[in-house]
Amino acid sequence: MVNTTIEGYLGKRADCKKSRLPAKLDLIQSGTGLFLGLFMWAHMLFVATILLGKDAFNAVVHIMELRFLSSSPYMTYATTVVACGVLIIFFVHAALGMRKMPINWRQWRLYRGHATRMNHGDTSLWWIQACTGFIMFFLGSAHLIIIATSDGLSADMSSQRVFTHLMWLFYLVLLFSVELHGGIGLYRLCMKWGWFDGANPKETRAKLKKAKWVISVFFLVLGLLSLAAFLKIGYYNFNNIDGNSWQTSAYTMEAK
Repeated sequence: MVNTTIEGYLGKRADCKKSRLPAKLDLIQSGTGLFLGLFMWAHMLFVATILLGKDAFNAVVHIMELRFLSSSPYMTYATTVVACGVLIIFFVHAALGMRKMPINWRQWRLYRGHATRMNHGDTSLWWIQACTGFIMFFLGSAHLIIIATSDGLSADMSSQRVFTHLMWLFYLVLLFSVELHGGIGLYRLCMKWGWFDGANPKETRAKLKKAKWVISVFFLVLGLLSLAAFLKIGYYNFNNIDGNSWQTSAYTMEAK
């Protein structure tokens, strides 16, 4: 208790040793960030199957929900389990990330002074990551909760969700926030842990930064095309299927 109190004031314990807890929390934050970043890319590739048609998208859903094992309607809970698991990891990552956010005017001034003096691109990237992370905390949580509480997935149901109530605006903001945050985060992980330093770390940094932007642009374009495809399907269904039967039709197609 005494060590904890002293460390809170001086940054080190009574025996002049620093706690390893911050390093352990950093490791957990990096691990959850790596998982979420890779999951984001896999998720984007999955969603992009809508560009190949509704049948391709529904076929991937069929595999993701393990329907090849059983045709039981309860297999849709596979999606719920995955969404809940990702949501928990998402909350853990967000809570650890908030430790490094400036929470008062003094800390904000210190950050701004540091950013101005250093004039380093990576410092600006951190600020973009912090802002997009704040947005994602609300939009990303809402999206995962929507998926976790849905009765299943299908191209028509997803298109209905995107098209109605201007939800495409919600997903447009989420798309840019997720791709920017995730891309910057994975780049910063490589820099922090020196995974690809090689013989010339400075040259590696330049190459990784270029790769980060190429990958981010690729997934943003892919995401925009996917969003447009969902809007097209939603628009067609809205104008060609009676509003009262649209939901029923979506569930029927999913069951098939």
